[in-house]
Amino acid sequence: MGSLHRAQLPLTCCRQRRRKQPGAGRCGEVRCSWKQQRRTTTGKRSSEETGSGKTGFQEDFSEEVAMMMGQGFVVQGSNGEFPFLTSSERLEVVSRARQALPKDKLLLAGSGCESTQATVEMTVSMAQVGADAAMVVTPCYYRGRMSSAALIHHYTKVADLSPVPVVLYSVPANTGLDLPVDAVVTLSQHPNIVGIKDSGGDVTRIGLIVHKTRSQDFQVLAGSAGFLLASYAIGAVGGVCALANVLGSQVCQLERLCLTGQWEDAQKLQHRLIEPNTAVTRRFGIPGLKKTMDWFGYYGGPCRSPLQELSPAQEEALRLDFASNGWL
Repeated sequence: MGSLHRAQLPLTCCRQRRRKQPGAGRCGEVRCSWKQQRRTTTGKRSSEETGSGKTGFQEDFSEEVAMMMGQGFVVQGSNGEFPFLTSSERLEVVSRARQALPKDKLLLAGSGCESTQATVEMTVSMAQVGADAAMVVTPCYYRGRMSSAALIHHYTKVADLSPVPVVLYSVPANTGLDLPVDAVVTLSQHPNIVGIKDSGGDVTRIGLIVHKTRSQDFQVLAGSAGFLLASYAIGAVGGVCALANVLGSQVCQLERLCLTGQWEDAQKLQHRLIEPNTAVTRRFGIPGLKKTMDWFGYYGGPCRSPLQELSPAQEEALRLDFASNGWL
């Protein structure tokens, strides 16, 4: 297996939505489009095929790939409910996604676990079943002890032993822990750490990370569509956005408007995405995202316990957030 070097992995991306995928598990996987210059890693493929030579998952997934803007996918992000999956399920999701994707499509997999050893083992295993890069969330159960020194040690060990590039992942709404800026700056110097997905929503912090890592070959991704325009304006190279599971073309359009300097049109579109984005990330979370996926003709599926489905009143409020901005 070859390796991806940071210069070969420009991280400009926006998530895309999923159609119903037989056998893919009940995890509501999200995927993200990645622009890349060159892919040098070839992953293993699952041998499970139908008589037509493709699984149902692969047929449906390949059709969507042909229609999408980008060149790759993310699985095992927060909206994939990865903390509720067994280790074998997590690997199966990656394997099936790799089987479904064309060879020239990049696959990023969330491999974070609570311990460093478990994260290393999961990262290596995900690479073996086809992941081209690993997105590693901050360990958080003992967050009071997760100092910069502890997190630098954790990520350095993972990156040292990972056969694929590593993307840092800071999502304080879920973990209660922001990856400190000083730790990010130190880790940006590691040859196998290529960037960060920052979902905290603090644009000042994102700008500071961009500024402090400007001398490194390190890329910053906004972790939400709600602040994608602002992040582009201060130097981020893209975003990994849950909202694009249901409004994928609109999020990608916002990216294009920012990249081409059409800031007035980008601002108008950004404004219309804020309420729906808040609804599916903070207000109603994964149950809300899955419900809207069903509305837009994509498969959200049931939530895994202990997550609960929306009440009728919540569903109506969610619908209003989309309808009032012209999306329903």
